[in-house]
Amino acid sequence: MELGIYTFAETPIDPDTGRQLGAGRRLRELMEEIELADRVGLDVFGVGEHHRPDFAVSAPAIVLAAAAARTERIRLTSAVSVLSSDDPIRVFQDFATIDLLSGGRAEIMAGRGSFTESFPLFGQDTAEYDLLFEEKLDLLLAARAEEILRWSGTHRSPVAGRGVYPRPLQDPLPVWIAVGGTPPSVVRAASLGLPLALAIIGGHSERFRPLVDLYRESARRAGHDPAALPVGINCHGYVGATSRGARDAFFAPYAEIMTRIGRERGWPPTTRAQFDAGCGPRGHLAVGDPQEVVDKILFQHEVFGHQRFLMQTVGTVPHADALKGIERFGTEVAPAVRKALAVEPGR
Repeated sequence: MELGIYTFAETPIDPDTGRQLGAGRRLRELMEEIELADRVGLDVFGVGEHHRPDFAVSAPAIVLAAAAARTERIRLTSAVSVLSSDDPIRVFQDFATIDLLSGGRAEIMAGRGSFTESFPLFGQDTAEYDLLFEEKLDLLLAARAEEILRWSGTHRSPVAGRGVYPRPLQDPLPVWIAVGGTPPSVVRAASLGLPLALAIIGGHSERFRPLVDLYRESARRAGHDPAALPVGINCHGYVGATSRGARDAFFAPYAEIMTRIGRERGWPPTTRAQFDAGCGPRGHLAVGDPQEVVDKILFQHEVFGHQRFLMQTVGTVPHADALKGIERFGTEVAPAVRKALAVEPGR
């Protein structure tokens, strides 16, 4: 199993003014976090794309290109690229460039996006939310498959025999489809024979099992070997020195951002009781001491039989604590999970 981290690079809030602090410091901290994840032997680091003041990364390809020059072995992925509001050819070129800079370690995790700020920003209509993603994914895969591209659609001008450069070192450049629980998105990924990244952000892990079953059965019906298609599980988490210490350190930043975003969407505030329930053996949060996190990952593996686990340290956990959590994940959790599953790093 591949083990890694992804982040939306939340920017901290000034406790005196309540305003978001600048993105510069957070981006410098992010570089340190990626470098550390590489040093301690984690397999993957992902960076999300957002266009809001509370997140520092709007251009994940630029961040990952910087990380490519400062790391040696860790795979570098978007988490996600909001393909619906971007130009798929440019996305492919950006990640092909990262792939060349990193010696073949780049990936694209494509998604429709859980926020919609990028749509009006780039002149897209949110009423065509799903149609845009479907067509642009088709164009991205066409650019990946053919150096000389011939393609036509309804939302942009056709491409008539134009070359798309540079070509990546990996052939094909990995493209994952990220979903948050929508069955048609799962079926789309399966039908195209693309790896699935499933986000678990609430409830018991088992309730997402039908989606993974649907993915594998849809892949089989489309003529793909389900055993050859990786499944990734993404969830919020943090590795502390002790169980209580991990929960106490993670709850405040987690609850702040989940409550703030939830307010925009009509969700109730996040409570400590809900949080503690989520940290339980069947819950959606991988928060605890190293052994608790190992147990959570192995429990999810029993449920899903997945090939990749990515932990998101959501919220503005202090940078020093985030680094300690990454170190524990790489030096204590990852070796124990690999031993239990009898796999080597990156396998």
